[in-house]
Amino acid sequence: MPPVPALAGAGVGLRAAHYRDFLARRPRVGWLEVHTENYLQPSGWDSHVLCALRHDYPLSLHGVGLGLGSARGFSEAHLQRVRGVVERVEPALVSEHLCWGAVAQQQLNDLLPLALNGAALDLLCARVGRVQDVLKRPILLENVSTYLRFADDAMSEAQFLAELARRSGCGLLLDINNLYVNQCNHGEDALLAMQAIAPGSVGELHLGGHLLTPQAVIDHHGAAVADPVWDLYAAALLRFGAVPTLVEWDTHLPPLDILLGEADKAQAMLARHAPQAPWQGAAAPPAATAAPAETLAQQQQAFATALFDPVAALPSFAGTAVQERFALYRGNVSATWRRTLGQAYPVVLALVGEDFFAGLARAYGRKMPSDSADLNQFGARFADFLAAFPPVAAFPYLPDMARLEWAVHLAHYAADAQALAPKSLAALHPDQLEVRRFTLHPACALLASNWQVAALWQAHQEGEGQGMFPQDMQVASWVLVCRPRWKPQVQVVDAAAHAALLALQQGKTFGAALDVAFEQDPAFDLAAHLRQWLAHAVLAA
Repeated sequence: MPPVPALAGAGVGLRAAHYRDFLARRPRVGWLEVHTENYLQPSGWDSHVLCALRHDYPLSLHGVGLGLGSARGFSEAHLQRVRGVVERVEPALVSEHLCWGAVAQQQLNDLLPLALNGAALDLLCARVGRVQDVLKRPILLENVSTYLRFADDAMSEAQFLAELARRSGCGLLLDINNLYVNQCNHGEDALLAMQAIAPGSVGELHLGGHLLTPQAVIDHHGAAVADPVWDLYAAALLRFGAVPTLVEWDTHLPPLDILLGEADKAQAMLARHAPQAPWQGAAAPPAATAAPAETLAQQQQAFATALFDPVAALPSFAGTAVQERFALYRGNVSATWRRTLGQAYPVVLALVGEDFFAGLARAYGRKMPSDSADLNQFGARFADFLAAFPPVAAFPYLPDMARLEWAVHLAHYAADAQALAPKSLAALHPDQLEVRRFTLHPACALLASNWQVAALWQAHQEGEGQGMFPQDMQVASWVLVCRPRWKPQVQVVDAAAHAALLALQQGKTFGAALDVAFEQDPAFDLAAHLRQWLAHAVLAA
């Protein structure tokens, strides 16, 4: 197996909006970063794209879900999923954030600020040791942007990071934009912070855009890199050398050429400095798993409680405007719920409107707290929530629409499988076919509804069924979700075909499935349905 190429120069984040540009053009850029949680499933379109591009670009895996500083609620199961991605992708670097994100069994799905004291440092050293032991490699930890600092902080963030790297053997991913954001939010000196960090411990630099608000400066990754951040980057290159540098742009994505232009600017600055030797990680024995200090756990629980209860007591923070700054974290929670559900349920969003959907997302997030560090799983119970939510009673078909959209969402990430070839089916003697059991492709799902949800779904798809909104929603329908190649499809089927496929899905023989179909419709056209199933990869080999 060839060695994994090291990162060098300037890279960009690979985002779904730019997949086709990268596949078609293979633009010149030093390397690509991907968010680990987007590739937990070793299948589907995302993994296909990554597999195709990893042969042309060195890769860095950047995680957002481990929440290493969570005193309670750290997910070993999620760590094992991350291990699987690392083993498949073989990235040059693996990184995570200096933050926490869970309490007990509730995932908050945010990069929340960590107390900078001895108890947190002990916990982080133990967690980093555990992660590095499982991944069998050193990792990088990134400084995060924050709106508040805790009153019991005993050191600066830079001092914390430097000591963490020394004790655990991890490296540092120094986000220059976050240094600037925290300088603005807390009156900290970003240049002084860089002086506290040993040059040999930095394995990667990040650049990104930020947003100025009346409450604080927000690291939103939704704009070009600002001039003051470029100035700090120049200072970082003087101290740390030509460290591999990523330009982050995650929201309000521009055309790819604009993003590449930002990377070219970073590359030009990198070229004026001597390259730092590739960071390999310091040798350090695995840290023992330590029980987190109870005070730290209580502090995080109080933070989480206050996120959902405006009258709950806040933890003790330093500085002023605490209530206004904490409200930004509350807003992040609601925004994450709205964005995540909107991506999985775009038709439900279109049917009820933006404001009502935002309210639905808030109500759902409170009623059905996230229990997974993988945000792609957050909407799993949305249909059941809608079925029991009185304000949507005027839309009785909405729960079934949500079930359909969730099936489409799951089909996107479903495992790959070889479709049954027509010649394989033709080779079977009728007696063999009668007793044969076929499995459905893992992406396939079946739905029976009292409403015309499939027709309504198709009417909302760009280029499909425009203007063909059903005149009468209260008509029974049967739906097949499938994925012939990479894009999930929604097929309207009749009751007999639905019954036959459901029988096959339940493990019944082909003959038994046909019996069920003919009971529903004596005129069931087997040949026509078989052609459709084979053409749409419904039956797996």
